[in-house]
Amino acid sequence: MLLVFTAIAGLLFSPLIGSLVDKLGPVPVIVTAFALNSVALAIWAFEHSTIVVILTDVLLTITGGAYWGPGSTLLARLIDEEHRQRAFGLNFMFVNLGIGLGGLISATIVDLHHPFTFSIIYLLNAVMTFLIGILFATLWKFGRREDSSMTKEQEEEGWGEVLRDRRLIKYVLASLVLMLGGYGSQEAGLSLYVVNNLHLSVHSIGFMIFANTSTIVVTQLFVTNHVEGRSRTRVMATVGVLWFIFWIILFAAVKMSPIAAILSICLGMAIFAVGETMMNPIGSALINEIAPDHLRGRYNAASGLTWGVSSMFASGLTALFFSAHLGAWWPLFIGIASLCGSLMMLRLRSSLSAKEDGRVTQ
Repeated sequence: MLLVFTAIAGLLFSPLIGSLVDKLGPVPVIVTAFALNSVALAIWAFEHSTIVVILTDVLLTITGGAYWGPGSTLLARLIDEEHRQRAFGLNFMFVNLGIGLGGLISATIVDLHHPFTFSIIYLLNAVMTFLIGILFATLWKFGRREDSSMTKEQEEEGWGEVLRDRRLIKYVLASLVLMLGGYGSQEAGLSLYVVNNLHLSVHSIGFMIFANTSTIVVTQLFVTNHVEGRSRTRVMATVGVLWFIFWIILFAAVKMSPIAAILSICLGMAIFAVGETMMNPIGSALINEIAPDHLRGRYNAASGLTWGVSSMFASGLTALFFSAHLGAWWPLFIGIASLCGSLMMLRLRSSLSAKEDGRVTQ
């Protein structure tokens, strides 16, 4: 329930963040978000009140999600158009490398017999988040609002203009279904399915996550180079097919021995990861290709909505399946959603020019 609540909070604030990026520039928004996020993490480290925990979790969701849209906008400003797709891929690789290193550091500090060690982790995270905000502040001159090239008409344009772009609407809907068949459902129900339906140890999930993260770090640059110059919508459709394979492996694992199930799911997580290496750089490059400069913050915010909305729907669907004792069929249903997202991405192709679809370079 808390996941759904925080997802709704992120959904409600995402359009506001997009508007602030276009009005103030990406860097002021990012620096403010990191400062508030560090404060929330510090409070989280010691708070025991249920109400304060919920409010802090909402603040963490809003400020944590406030990086992606503004961050994509800033990266699009700093990198020339012809290099953006590779830049987004490199950025995603470093994000996952950081997640992996963070997990290793946390594992060496956390001790279940000493709850205070969890507070130490949150405090360290708060300090690191604050320092990262300072690093972003050094890019202030590149991340302020750009007024010089804007006409009076452009200054008056807002979300109405964004929502009239049928390319964006088609992409957001296709991405939403694809994410429902990917990240959202994996985060909402993978651990539950592994423990409840496959009866595997909680510790085995760590191996699965390691297989996913390490694959991203190892293959990201190769995949980014390989998809350069190819149809972005077809590559995104391939993502859905790869994720469908993962869900079928998970669905079939119930008939396997524990060792075979763990190995199979680790392989499936690696396949899922290859899809991730395509989804993130391609999606970000496509959005920033069709976005006009003066509305880039809103376009990235609209794209970022798919994360929060898919998480919200995925959490609800997962709860529905498992509460109705249909958890065994949950992976198959989510796999079908992945394929539906693929078909929707293919239909988007006709709405894009060859340049927007990535079929021609600069």
